[in-house]
Amino acid sequence: MAGSVEASGGTVVLGERELATGFRLVGLKDVVEIDRENGAREFQKVMNEGRFGLVIASQSVRELLTDAQRQHAEASLKPLVVFVPPPSGKYEVESLNALAKRVLGVSLAMPK
Repeated sequence: MAGSVEASGGTVVLGERELATGFRLVGLKDVVEIDRENGAREFQKVMNEGRFGLVIASQSVRELLTDAQRQHAEASLKPLVVFVPPPSGKYEVESLNALAKRVLGVSLAMPK
């Protein structure tokens, strides 16, 4: 399979061909191309391996996960999971404030 995860640690990206290609072009080696058939399986494999500190996954991967997998991913700090919008389509994106609150436990919102 193109883009299998290799042992380099750090960050891994799971996404559609366009997203995967973009991250490869900036030099990231651990990139897994996903589709509707393998997205949830590849995500779970990466989560179970425990070798990565950051998992960047397409929002389309998030949609393929069960509720339990989604809740585990969103609560996880090791690895930290960030869902990003795919190159095409409309998706809900976690705000910077929500991400900081989830990861750091602090709110970036300015008091009124």
